[in-house]
Order: sequence, then C-alpha cells, then structure tokens
Amino acid sequence: MALPKRRQSKARSKKRRTHYKSNSIPTTDCPQCSQTKMPHRACPNCGYYRGRPVITVS
Repeated sequence: MALPKRRQSKARSKKRRTHYKSNSIPTTDCPQCSQTKMPHRACPNCGYYRGRPVITVS
C-alpha cells in the first residue's frame, strides 16, 4: 500500500472538511405552554411531556 511522501497541510485537510457542518437543533412548540422545546423531551418551561406532567419546574 502506498504511503504519503509529505505531510498534508492543515489548509488542505480543512478544505476537505468544509462540507462537514453541524445541523441546527430541531425545535417544536410545546402544546401546553407554546414555548419552544426539543422534540421527544419534557418541556423545560412547564415540565409536561405528551400531555402529562413529568418533572416539577419551580
């Protein structure tokens, strides 16, 4: 198997990785309090998940 003769520069490596972008976090509206929350998680504002109180929020 062939081996590289010279080290790749940092710029060359970074050019190859330009398309590896992080995705934005999807958010949905809470049906109880209408605040934004991450999907499949309890609402940090009211503590409800799927219509039931799951955590107590003070």
